[in-house]
Amino acid sequence: MSEEIINRVASSKLITFNLEDHYPEGERVLFDIKDWLMDGFVLREKDFREQAKAHDWGKYDGQYVALICSSDAIIPAWAFMLLATYLQPYAKKVITGDLETLESILYADIIEKLDLSELKNKPVIVKGCSHKPVPKNAYLLLIEKLQPIVKSLMYGEACSSVPLYKKTKG
Repeated sequence: MSEEIINRVASSKLITFNLEDHYPEGERVLFDIKDWLMDGFVLREKDFREQAKAHDWGKYDGQYVALICSSDAIIPAWAFMLLATYLQPYAKKVITGDLETLESILYADIIEKLDLSELKNKPVIVKGCSHKPVPKNAYLLLIEKLQPIVKSLMYGEACSSVPLYKKTKG
């Protein structure tokens, strides 16, 4: 009984798509403006502008920056906009929100620009396990882009995948 063992996964036409392969390299920074507020709650425009002007913005060169206020202070939109004007020459991307929001926005930009034409009418599996922080929202954005063009969609690994979608005829 020396039958040849055939690796059906390797010979499958299934295409694996790994979002982790598109992870944008660069340091992520959470910039909390709470410390620039009087008692952590009151934004005094003159003081805020002085701190912004005196801050060393060059240290954010090549980084992705998420601007937040961790206190319950009500922050006017112009305050975040002002900080963005200082960060713009240095940071790769500046957003208002936490680090998960930052990752979602980065992946939204990446997924929007992907050319997925080679996946047209093909069975695709979206790889599930990743070692980099791929946000859950990125998977939904990818499905939105893939579903209209692929033959079928699965999630996981080729040896143990979860079927998500199969194009029906007609």
